[in-house]
Amino acid sequence: MTALQLLACTPEVFRRREYGSCFKFSGSLTRREKIQKEEENYKSAMELADFLIQRDNSWELTCSIQDQSRPMIHKYGVTSNVSLIEKTIGEVSSTGTDIPIFLATKSGCVEMVKLILKIYPQAVEYINGDGQNILHTAIKYRHLEIFDLVKNMEAPMRRLVRKLDNKGNTILHMTGMKRKDNVPERMDNPALVLQDELLWFERVEEVTLAPFMIHQNNMKLTAKALFAAANNDLRLSSKEWLKLTAEGCSVVAVLIATVAFAAAYTVPGGSNENTGVPVLINQPFFVVFTITDVLSLTFSLASVVTFLSILASPFRLQDFKLSLPNKLTMGFTFLFLSVVMMMVAFVVTFLLMINKKENWTKILLYTCSFIPVAIFALSHFPVYIKKSIQIGCNALWRKIKQLIPSSFLSLLKYMISCFSINSKVPATFTSSNP
Repeated sequence: MTALQLLACTPEVFRRREYGSCFKFSGSLTRREKIQKEEENYKSAMELADFLIQRDNSWELTCSIQDQSRPMIHKYGVTSNVSLIEKTIGEVSSTGTDIPIFLATKSGCVEMVKLILKIYPQAVEYINGDGQNILHTAIKYRHLEIFDLVKNMEAPMRRLVRKLDNKGNTILHMTGMKRKDNVPERMDNPALVLQDELLWFERVEEVTLAPFMIHQNNMKLTAKALFAAANNDLRLSSKEWLKLTAEGCSVVAVLIATVAFAAAYTVPGGSNENTGVPVLINQPFFVVFTITDVLSLTFSLASVVTFLSILASPFRLQDFKLSLPNKLTMGFTFLFLSVVMMMVAFVVTFLLMINKKENWTKILLYTCSFIPVAIFALSHFPVYIKKSIQIGCNALWRKIKQLIPSSFLSLLKYMISCFSINSKVPATFTSSNP
């Protein structure tokens, strides 16, 4: 491997954490030195990449494969014979002899891809030994930032989406390709992993031309059929995980509902034997107890209904994209709220019973009562809330783009570009030419 190829395979040298301007100058001396070292390493890596890319003379040996009407394929070597490249195209490995832009795309090195495309814009249309372009590779290795970078290049994008690899795969077929080399272990549950795969398919489907959606590759599979076959095992494991989770949470929700229902008939302080009216009905905290107990029962029953709807689902592949994850998020939300309301009712009950005790007793009671709520929130809630907010915002933005006319979006882009240009004009020029 050349130095440029090796650098393209090491994206970790370009990684740095983003710090605010105030945070950079705060903290201990050791922390500030660590941040400064990260910045220096990043700057050095960018300078080295720029140096190597500009001096990569092997780009001059690039030849085109004319008889197959393919874009230029880059091959390291001392020969520029077209027939020799055609002869060895099927022998090109997917690791060692790839050009730097493909190695950077595989490893997710966004900075390298941007620098290469800045110096060699024609590199966006190169293909590797498998007949795949940069768009195929970015989709296969699930690098969204590189995919969006190429997607925003409108002129090359119109040609890249039409390309087929040596096995007849379109860019949409690549969503069904699974990586097998150094795949990082996912800590998410299988349902969320499958949801990410379905969202990938939807994202690529938006830029795929209609004829290519029904195109069959060499295995006589359309992109949708290949995707379904590749994710069949993941769908089955997601189905089992969702069933077990829904069943377990349903049991917890039913127990909470039982406790809340029983608490409604055993009110704190008891009831008058003659009239049946609660003894502490005139206490202000009694109203809080009544409301929280009713809400706890309501939320717990709502979560039971939601989890039962998950168990009754047909578990189709498309259901894992929005329907089932949204139901799961809703069920966890209702369950979380029922736990919170139950703990509030528990605290209010003790406050009614020990109303004349010291304040420190009440504070200790508040603290102990909400420990289970905090543990539940920290362990389960953030993941699902993050997912639901992210997916909801993406869906909302797609709906807005459908409602807003394309002419208005073009006008908005033009105004933004004009504003950015005017902001770069020197002050002396703007003052003399208003």
